[in-house]
Amino acid sequence: MSSEIKTFDVLVLEGDGIGPEVAAEALKVLKIAGEAAGLQFQFDYGLVGGIAIDKEGLPVSRETVQKARNADAIILGAVGGPEWDDLPTLQRPEQGLLGLRVTLDLFANLRPARVFDPLADASTLKREVVSGIDLLVVRELVSDLYFGEPRGFRTTEEGREAFNTMRYSEREINRVAKVAFDAAMRRNKKVTSVDKANVLEVSGLWREVVCEVAREYPDVEVDHQYVDNCAMQLIRNPAQFDVILTGNMFGDILSDEAAMLTGSIGMLPSASLGGSSALYEPVHGSAPDIAGQGKANPLATILSIAMLLEITCRNAEAADRVRRAVEAVLNDSYRTEDIMSDGGKLVSCSRMGDLVAEAVRSG
Repeated sequence: MSSEIKTFDVLVLEGDGIGPEVAAEALKVLKIAGEAAGLQFQFDYGLVGGIAIDKEGLPVSRETVQKARNADAIILGAVGGPEWDDLPTLQRPEQGLLGLRVTLDLFANLRPARVFDPLADASTLKREVVSGIDLLVVRELVSDLYFGEPRGFRTTEEGREAFNTMRYSEREINRVAKVAFDAAMRRNKKVTSVDKANVLEVSGLWREVVCEVAREYPDVEVDHQYVDNCAMQLIRNPAQFDVILTGNMFGDILSDEAAMLTGSIGMLPSASLGGSSALYEPVHGSAPDIAGQGKANPLATILSIAMLLEITCRNAEAADRVRRAVEAVLNDSYRTEDIMSDGGKLVSCSRMGDLVAEAVRSG
């Protein structure tokens, strides 16, 4: 262990549904990984999502936003649930997460999709198609249809009408493109930029700016795919991809598609970067139908912790230690319900966390 102890301030937002369950297991692993690497964490807690609406009247309070501004990293469980589905759009739990992204300017979402060999048969695709897949989706996170103005509802002569605005500025495209190219430089030096430039003016600008950024990275191979073709190629030949760069709406869809290459969305971590803090969360939702039953898969949140160690703590060795621990547990055939297969040993959410923590401790 290093003699120098580095301390990081971490805000924990457990959220709704299975969020508290998976966050608890991730914190268990983070503390042990930190001890092994000479890292120390100061934890604070806040509310976001449905629980924040019930207890504080808002999807995310000003106090929680301020805590987030002051944190080095944020760990989020998940938000949402059927009890809040009838609220107006701008008052629903998801607005808490969207609000944090915008307020903290977390403009780049990194979603790695790696197929662990013991789970290759869990994918709905053939083993030979998904085996060895290790790609990264870089999704722009604070613009596009989700935040463009004007938006809303109105009544016309033809009845009710709803509208949203797709928009991107050169600056917004440029900065997320650089995140993707920087990531590619640390990986296999290939970026696939995804747009719909044959139809959308917004995508035309996207492609122009990405090509401009590409000239700054002569060692990176670049290709461009329309979003519909990329969706097909992810199923047909996912091994062709290294880093996929795309906008908010397309990225939302493609990253979930990439997630299913791994066999379960319960295996996919993510990091949202851009401001002084960074937010780490699993790709999956709050799964209220299994909340409190011990059936949740904590591995996506635990793998998000590995990203925290690598990106915020700048400790690749500690991150790899967590990833190796996850793989070791999977190699020993331990499974939560969502990744269960013949010959697997079914364990609960908390037991899976214990097993990974023990593997991290033992190295």
